[in-house]
Amino acid sequence: MVDPLFLHRLLHPADTPSDPSPAGEQPAAETQPLDGTQAATKQRVSVFREAHFNAAHRLHRPDWSPERNEAVFGLCNNPNWHGHNYKLIVRVTGTIDPETGYVIDLKVLKDIIAEQVTDRYDHKNLNEDLPEFAQLNPTAENIAVMAWQRLRKGLDAAGHSGLGLHLRLYETPRNFVEYPAAK
Repeated sequence: MVDPLFLHRLLHPADTPSDPSPAGEQPAAETQPLDGTQAATKQRVSVFREAHFNAAHRLHRPDWSPERNEAVFGLCNNPNWHGHNYKLIVRVTGTIDPETGYVIDLKVLKDIIAEQVTDRYDHKNLNEDLPEFAQLNPTAENIAVMAWQRLRKGLDAAGHSGLGLHLRLYETPRNFVEYPAAK
């Protein structure tokens, strides 16, 4: 189905503001550069990187009865496991480096995501192959928190401890979690 707003903008461009930001929002006047020679180095900017991994898991509490596990976790409690094609969106926020023009080099971010999350989780049984889930139920919520902790460690080790970090983890196209949660 076509987005009605997209269709309206396509058919009636004169009615559409040229600024694509939500509700025509503009940066505060004091944050706008005075001329083209001044870099926006004081501005906080978010950069995003998307990654994917495939993994199996079972949602299960060994201290619960089989009936309770089935009632709470349903098909996700399958004793033969089940898998997902996870999509991870990593947002890093900081100020623009005046020398490079980057908040973070996206190649560096890509490598940190691979080292800390995707290479570790891809094609794994989360319950059996990863120590962090030996005693922790690998729900999407817990996977996001564990991935955030690993990415935070990787960013800090690479000299990027001042950058903000936020994750969105899709377990399915319709089910996703974010960490940290919005306030």
